[in-house]
Amino acid sequence: MKKKLLFVCLGNICRSPSAEAVMNGYLKVNLLDDEYECDSAGTGGWHVGERADTRMRTHATKRDYHLTSIARQFNPKTDFEEFDLIIGMDQQNVSDLKSMARNHKDLNKIKSMTDYCTRYTHYDSVPDPYYGGADGFELVLDILEDACEGLLKELDK
Repeated sequence: MKKKLLFVCLGNICRSPSAEAVMNGYLKVNLLDDEYECDSAGTGGWHVGERADTRMRTHATKRDYHLTSIARQFNPKTDFEEFDLIIGMDQQNVSDLKSMARNHKDLNKIKSMTDYCTRYTHYDSVPDPYYGGADGFELVLDILEDACEGLLKELDK
């Protein structure tokens, strides 16, 4: 049975679908895509049913990551049951997820994306690029590549 990873940000249109795409790329390159399954969600429901932000998709495509997911809202009733690891993009996401946890088992599944960074260790969050320029989207991808490499090493232990 595949281990399931869920990446969570606020609206599920920039950071978490990018984390999903980057991790899927790393899993495929490392021939682990048959062992893991990735998804993404948002703590808020404003963008449910929408594709990822066009700017985020453009920047990701330049690095050969394809954001194909459709935004959805995190559902504590099903997502805590379905996923082995639930990874928040920033401290607010992690806090929101913890407030939805039903028990200690749920709490133990919640992690912060930047906990897996080895190069971008000065960031305690993946910054939201939504209101910024191109540099913000590139920084998000840099941090996510670093974190996904670290996460892959952690999963391989």
